[in-house]
Amino acid sequence: MKHHFLLIILAFLSWGLAASAQSPDNYPPDDVTVVIDSTNLPIVWIDVDGAMIDRHERVSARMKVIHNGEGQLNYGDTVAHPGQHIDYEGYIALRYRGNSSFQLSDKKPYSFRTLSKPLEEGYNKKSVSLLGMGKDNNWALLAPYSDRSMIRDLLAFEVARPWMDYTPQGRLCELYLDGTYYGVFILCEVVSQGKNRLNLPDPGEEGDELTGGYIMEVDNNDDTCYVSKYHPVSPYGSAYNDRVIRFQYKFPDFEDLTDAQKDYIHGAIDRMEDAFASGNYTDPVEGYRKYIDVQSFMDYQLVNELAHNVDAYRLSAKFYKNRDSVDPRFKMVIWDFNLGFGNCRHNMGYATNSWVSRSNAVLYKNGDPYMVPFWWYKMVNDNNYVKARFTRWAQWRDSNLQYDRLMATIDSLANVVTCCGAEQRNSQAWPRWGVWVWPNRYVSTSYDDEINYLKEWITKRITWMDGLLRYTPPEPPEPPEPGYDTGDVNGDGEVNIGDVTTLIDCILRGSSDDESLWERADVDQDGEVGIADVTTLISIILQHPANT
Repeated sequence: MKHHFLLIILAFLSWGLAASAQSPDNYPPDDVTVVIDSTNLPIVWIDVDGAMIDRHERVSARMKVIHNGEGQLNYGDTVAHPGQHIDYEGYIALRYRGNSSFQLSDKKPYSFRTLSKPLEEGYNKKSVSLLGMGKDNNWALLAPYSDRSMIRDLLAFEVARPWMDYTPQGRLCELYLDGTYYGVFILCEVVSQGKNRLNLPDPGEEGDELTGGYIMEVDNNDDTCYVSKYHPVSPYGSAYNDRVIRFQYKFPDFEDLTDAQKDYIHGAIDRMEDAFASGNYTDPVEGYRKYIDVQSFMDYQLVNELAHNVDAYRLSAKFYKNRDSVDPRFKMVIWDFNLGFGNCRHNMGYATNSWVSRSNAVLYKNGDPYMVPFWWYKMVNDNNYVKARFTRWAQWRDSNLQYDRLMATIDSLANVVTCCGAEQRNSQAWPRWGVWVWPNRYVSTSYDDEINYLKEWITKRITWMDGLLRYTPPEPPEPPEPGYDTGDVNGDGEVNIGDVTTLIDCILRGSSDDESLWERADVDQDGEVGIADVTTLISIILQHPANT
């Protein structure tokens, strides 16, 4: 494990030496020509006219998005298929984005701003709606590469969406860059300030206006981070004094913050952490609950623990604050799950039976510089928080986290990728089946194999969490006793000899193209259609008063 981590550190260092350099060819797939005939996914064309895309400085580009609507095909040959619906056509300012997803993946993610005119004529941002998502100018093209399912981010978003104030939306699409096919991407909202995102005001200079809004993020180091006064801690509460927690500024941008605003948000973070560090931190009035929305933090924790997301709490951990007059407490937003759901072999990322919130000992042992803030240790040692988490987990499990609903969500997302060949085209551009890709734990041999692994892993994870969070799934309901209303095989609203005739016809044919008819034919509800159903049906008819 130490050897593996050293390799990662060396990869990061080598990348850091060349991070500002541009790729000579914008990282296309190797020696592969892929053509979209038709696809169910929106098609995104980006044209940089041969310019080299940079990691930090944006370049001018044009983007065109074709989307003929849900259930409709989109065609790559726009000459042979004129009149397709253009969801967006205009200027963007483009750059690469991401940390490990950029540094250690062949397929690179992008950040872009929609503009009213070319970047050379000024940075004139223009808010637009893309693929049905709310108007904004700040977008991302996530590039699922190590995530062979290509749906882990979207799955986490769908799990959390009913519970959190804001969860990003994303749409699977296929991308061409300067005429070259680059594969399946996720055109996604960025966690940012905006009417259709985190609807926060611009902070002012004094009074209530100074108190919001702000977006911060626990993340890796840069030159403008605010460093916490408190060190991360071991599972037993002792401090790791050679590690620090850093907060990055996401809104307003660091260069736009005034001294008064910096002082305020630094003080707000200090007051929150001071409350957690105090001897009476569990006090319901003066303890940590005064400074955070506990439900928001708990929901953030549940979805990240469900995914056993190795980056949770310590990287891309976004939190925000509105004005005091609206809500004085910090709240959380989820982001970045491509290494979750059993997709990571380091830092116990593959485990179904451990808590990420208690992973500091593993992170420290492996030499990871980015660790979990001490607040999470304090919360999970607060009995009232733990009891409330039992209740909240039960609410999740009784809702969209029921097994059948969760599996249906996975199947639905996977079907979007596979039904019209997008997965095959992506695999042609980026062949990875049966080949290890950083940081996979499981090396799947096909898309179906990857989805089966995802389902098996998440089933084990939920079972383990149910045990620790004291949830007992309800017993499945008993099937109803056969009665008069169950004998209407032909669906005409009556039960009579005509249903017997239809039932016998079903038995003789051995199947039916009409699934609902076949279900009605199973009169005794034993899972089979046979002579026993005829006997049951005749008994129902004879026993009903209308037929005596």
